[in-house]
Amino acid sequence: MTLTKIRTAAASSLAAAGLLFSLAACSSPAATQPTASETTSTAAASTSAASESSAATDPCAGVKVIVDSGALKQAAADTSVCVPVDAPTLASKVLDAAKVKTEGTDQYPKELVCRVNGVPAADLDITHKGGTYREECKKMPAAFAYWSLWVKPESGPWAYAQEGLATLKVSPGQSLELLYTVDGAPAAPTA
Repeated sequence: MTLTKIRTAAASSLAAAGLLFSLAACSSPAATQPTASETTSTAAASTSAASESSAATDPCAGVKVIVDSGALKQAAADTSVCVPVDAPTLASKVLDAAKVKTEGTDQYPKELVCRVNGVPAADLDITHKGGTYREECKKMPAAFAYWSLWVKPESGPWAYAQEGLATLKVSPGQSLELLYTVDGAPAAPTA
């Protein structure tokens, strides 16, 4: 099921409770992700301040984690950090090690991502083509304003994640990005 189909289904009936990034089941033409058994690196728990500050410029031997508030331009939410891992690791564990906090909705607390590092705040007026909107995180985020989950291999283009944070595994050399999109912009990660 593609992200577009999920967004459309959500807007019409909230039928498929499954995505948007803790997205229990997001897909697109992306390559499939590693399926090896869950393995976490003990080093992932010890992300250092040095790796955070150099993550944007230095090559990452683990998984590069990027949070981009995109159209919201909320720099407080943005981050770029290298999380040391030595084997395929659940995306949720990589985000925990990167100190990226995700929140689901009341109806889908684990299946969807509504806020990342507190963004968008409940009192933020999100300007979109139809006016303004406030994200309450009750049910499904709006089809025009949402966090999307992306994966990039060591060399190659970004692609929508094939799975949600709870099941997606990322490997050393890959990048993982949470990108906030309003009215389809930005359409994909730029880094």
